[in-house]
Amino acid sequence: MASLFLIRHGLAGEHGSYANDAERPLTREGQQKTRQVAKRLRKLDLTFDRLLTSPLVRARQTAEILLEAGLAEQLEEVAYLAPGGDLQAWAEAWQTGTFGPIASLALVGHEPDLSTWAEILLWGQSQGIFTLKKAGIIGLSLPQAGSPIGQSQLFWLTPPRYLLD
Repeated sequence: MASLFLIRHGLAGEHGSYANDAERPLTREGQQKTRQVAKRLRKLDLTFDRLLTSPLVRARQTAEILLEAGLAEQLEEVAYLAPGGDLQAWAEAWQTGTFGPIASLALVGHEPDLSTWAEILLWGQSQGIFTLKKAGIIGLSLPQAGSPIGQSQLFWLTPPRYLLD
């Protein structure tokens, strides 16, 4: 099984305060807390073989902080992680081996998409149960072959407060 980490972007500027929401950045506090979370993950010896992010500024900044902390060696931007993203596009890439042989994949994105994705990967449909806090993490074990939808297992659901020093 491979590990999938769904990571919500850190605390960002207030919704509606930017003409283009895609350009809304992390706040200073969001940067600081995300750095603390990344540092803690590194102390736990967590690393990602691949780190993918939404193209929106706040998600990209979050992913860059994870990269700077040494949690991955490179960062890739993918459109299907933008708000309203396409789980099927990701699932097809997973099933066809697009990511290569990996043990750990991290996706940095947005709510409610990440919680919805986690629920679909676990139960085959969204239950409306999970809510991922900013800079929070959901960890899923994915099957190495076949569709991960409805075939994954939850092993981690952590709000950021448990990872702050």
